Amino acid sequence: MVIKKLHDMGVRSEHAYMAAIASIGLSVATWAASLAAEPRKGLARADRWGIFVGEWAPTFFGLGVALSHYEQHDGTLTASVHEIREQKKAG
Repeated sequence: MVIKKLHDMGVRSEHAYMAAIASIGLSVATWAASLAAEPRKGLARADRWGIFVGEWAPTFFGLGVALSHYEQHDGTLTASVHEIREQKKAG
């Protein structure tokens, strides 16, 4: 139900995959920024920030997989993909 709602709102699997990759980069950036901005707080605080943002990536990848599955079964894939599947079925 959530996946259908996201799909109806225009969110596609590619968007979720891009968000996952961006969150990995953002994880490194927040770690470095925290380490530089708060040197007295130490490495442990920077690690916590990096891990906090890094935990988003698996969620976005999971949403991407679920949206991809929904797109394949909903018939919203591009015509070329459907044509390839029909050609394979025809033999």
